[in-house]
Amino acid sequence: MATRSLRVFLDSNVIISGLLSDKGSPRIILDLLSFHFQGMTGVTGAYNLVEVERNLKRKLPRAIPLYQEYLPKLALEVIPLPTRDEIARHHGMIADKDLPVLLSAVNGVVDFLVTGDNKDFGKIKGMAEFKFAVVSPTEFLSEVGDWLRG
Repeated sequence: MATRSLRVFLDSNVIISGLLSDKGSPRIILDLLSFHFQGMTGVTGAYNLVEVERNLKRKLPRAIPLYQEYLPKLALEVIPLPTRDEIARHHGMIADKDLPVLLSAVNGVVDFLVTGDNKDFGKIKGMAEFKFAVVSPTEFLSEVGDWLRG
């Protein structure tokens, strides 16, 4: 029998929101990933981790210990920074600050890019060029329920 797989890319805002509140969709997603369901892989980009750490240091330094505790539990696969050529090829598709996130999801060959940034990422929802769905944390939980039920 083939193993089902589900690759879930977490944008920085989902990781931060999940750390800051013990309620809501982002925290539930972090908790799900920490259970290490067979076939479910959490993914993020090196760019995202730098962004998370920078934001925590600048705005929420008291949350750094929780981040340091939670990160290993998630066992996220970290996608390296995209190349300058990759970024140049996709310039103008989305805000420049979000290109490394988008391309990390592409390079990570994920099924879902989970983000709370509908303003910028909403522009690429449903684009055939991308083999993954761009979803909010709540939308992802709705989708993952079917996967968990098998």
